[in-house]
Amino acid sequence: MGFMDKLKQRFKQDEETKEVSEKYQEGMTKTRNTFSGKINDLIARYRKVDEDFFEELEEVLITADVGVSTVMDLVEELKMEVKRQKIKDSSEIKDVISEKLVEIYYGEEDKSIQHLQLDGEGLQVILVVGVNGAGKTTSIGKLAHQLKADGKNVILAAGDTFRAGAIEQLEVWGARANVPVIKHSEGSDPAAVIYDGIKAAKSREADVLICDTAGRLQNKVNLMNELAKVKRVIEREIPGAPHEVLLVLDATTGQNALTQARTFSEATDVTGIVLTKLDGTAKGGIVLAIRNELQIPVKFVGLGEGIDDLRQFDADAFVYGLFADLGINEEKEEGE
Repeated sequence: MGFMDKLKQRFKQDEETKEVSEKYQEGMTKTRNTFSGKINDLIARYRKVDEDFFEELEEVLITADVGVSTVMDLVEELKMEVKRQKIKDSSEIKDVISEKLVEIYYGEEDKSIQHLQLDGEGLQVILVVGVNGAGKTTSIGKLAHQLKADGKNVILAAGDTFRAGAIEQLEVWGARANVPVIKHSEGSDPAAVIYDGIKAAKSREADVLICDTAGRLQNKVNLMNELAKVKRVIEREIPGAPHEVLLVLDATTGQNALTQARTFSEATDVTGIVLTKLDGTAKGGIVLAIRNELQIPVKFVGLGEGIDDLRQFDADAFVYGLFADLGINEEKEEGE
């Protein structure tokens, strides 16, 4: 049984995994149309797997924003696997590509890297960072909704005091998710807001405190200093916190998202990525570039506008969403 057949079997096991698979397939239409379409075209034009085939495959992967160094690693792995399996016909390589994409994502680690690490005793703190416009506040609201649905007592701290309307926007999401928001007036010291958020969360015996932060100041140095100050306050009040530092990135910005990830990870020890607007880009390969080049796992992806459309990242479902177009059509025809 091939790798894609195994994935297909996994995602048909029960309603929950089937729903995950369908959400990824639907949300990754734009990336699949370019990425998988080009690979299908490549396989149709090259009957043999040779150097010219790999050269064009590199271009396809780079176009999908998989990232140059990630592409080089992947193609080297593919060449070795083709030799090992004695693959001659290009039609056989699709399964190998899909398997290697998953392997490259996880590396030496297991699948637990895509889960939030919130299993400790006492109050768990999530610090959320990212530039304005990436979908930071929206992601906080959707994450709060998820955690609340899981039975967690959640509180939000409105630490983005510099952007006009940021506090009100977080309050709107707090109301949607039915969780309280700790706030000060616009222009207040963000670290003071987070401090009050911690005090409120402790007194109300909350399980999780999610802290919003500024996405832009006068310059990059100021912003990073502000984030470092907020982080120090959290560490002082709760040893071992923040338990997660989530960086929100806009998938539609492609390689620019990678640059942002580098900058923020230098300042705040980012533990995971929230990749928004994956459904709005043809360059979903940025997921693999971030993971492989920065060694930061993607923990959530945005696959739509709804409150339930922030999904825990699943590399298997991601790859299945990239390659499963033929299978999807067959299933639809069978069900009609």
